[in-house]
Amino acid sequence: MFGIYLKRELGRRKKAALVIALGLALGIALVITVDSVSAGMQQAQDKVLKSLYGLGTDMTVTKARTAPGSGSSQGPSFRFDAKSSSTSTQSSDRVMTQGGQALKSSLVAQVAAQKGVAGAVGALSLNVTKVDGSFTQGKAQSSGGDTGGGPGAGGGSGQPQVQGGGADFNVNSYSVAGVDVTDQDLGPLAAMKITSGRTFTAAQTDAKVAVVSKSYAKEKKYKVGSTFKISGTKYTVIGVATPDSSESTTDVYLPLKQAQTLGDAKNKVTTIYVKATDSQQIAVVKKTIQSNISGTTVTTSSDLASTVSGSLSTASDLAAGVGKWLSVAVLAAAFLVAALLTSSAVSRRVREFGTLKALGWPSRKVTRQVVGESLVNGLIGGALGISLGLVAAYTVTAISPKLTAQLGGTGGGPGGGMGGGPGRQSASNTMEIALSAPVSPTTIALAVGLAVAGGLIAGAMGGWRASRMRPADALRSVS
Repeated sequence: MFGIYLKRELGRRKKAALVIALGLALGIALVITVDSVSAGMQQAQDKVLKSLYGLGTDMTVTKARTAPGSGSSQGPSFRFDAKSSSTSTQSSDRVMTQGGQALKSSLVAQVAAQKGVAGAVGALSLNVTKVDGSFTQGKAQSSGGDTGGGPGAGGGSGQPQVQGGGADFNVNSYSVAGVDVTDQDLGPLAAMKITSGRTFTAAQTDAKVAVVSKSYAKEKKYKVGSTFKISGTKYTVIGVATPDSSESTTDVYLPLKQAQTLGDAKNKVTTIYVKATDSQQIAVVKKTIQSNISGTTVTTSSDLASTVSGSLSTASDLAAGVGKWLSVAVLAAAFLVAALLTSSAVSRRVREFGTLKALGWPSRKVTRQVVGESLVNGLIGGALGISLGLVAAYTVTAISPKLTAQLGGTGGGPGGGMGGGPGRQSASNTMEIALSAPVSPTTIALAVGLAVAGGLIAGAMGGWRASRMRPADALRSVS
């Protein structure tokens, strides 16, 4: 009886049912869209962090660089032998540690021994500034000064002083990461995928071989088997690596011992990559390392996330703030409209419900009928809302709007000026991420729950209105 009556009443009031369902559908669709876009932004942020931290890394241990003294140089210096008899082309490399102050390699084992740490590896970040210069006839005096204020700067203030001749040189800078080849599951290479050649073997701890990023290989036209020199040492490219996401922050990867030799940093590392035994205990592990190993800075992924700015951060804040509150407001309005429309529809059925009560229907049975109709309307609205939400999420994914992520400093941590990792110069610390809008089963379940809740709320108001009707109301409604 309940099912037959329910089907007949919904068939008679298709227009009213559709209006209620559409109101709920819009609210549910907005919730799905905002939730999926927020999930996409979280994924985008995770990609940025993974490209810096490496896959599986929960935190890094670094040490802030001490401030240079008043008489110290603020950048690399180069010295050339400018010949007066003829034009001379010369080249010089300056290798400097990048990021924070170097740590003793023994600290890696000390960190690994801390409670809650599943593994730890060390890496050395270097910046190589290469200067190629040509000098014409004339009496030249080398200033031995700064080439322009630091790695990656152009020529200018640091050019040799040439009298009666001239000098012309180019300055190029690139980043190098020393990798512990015996454990590549953590560290700079963990977020990279070898797309050509191979990665290091555990036996190549001090081999003169290199893995280069795809972007750097394209720039320099390197391929597997190509060779290049750093400070006179020749290295052979054995692999080309592509980052799992965004752009690589490192150009060249070398075995750790080779990087330590180049950087004059024997038994030193600049960053210790740490994996915790339990992701829920990261804060505790961070505190343990800081208390047991003094002078170090421990940076977790959440610390690093707080430094991400740019359109990714702005859009994420809008989605988390304005977007979610807008969803709540629209959903509340949809529930209220559905409840009011249901109550209004019940008021127009005075004769019907009054007659049913006169025939012996108890109030609970009338209420159940109204709630059942409202619940069906809610489920129809949920189905429509899920469809609209999926279309909106698919559209965002198909368009894939580009968001930028700029990486600021925290005084410790890897990459992008974070004080410890293999980062490029600040101009390259802006990453471009394509936004997607994944819809998870949890989001669908939430939508179904909202549909049921909307139907129950509307049914509760309509049922309350119907339960107050009396058989006499049906007689008064007869004209």
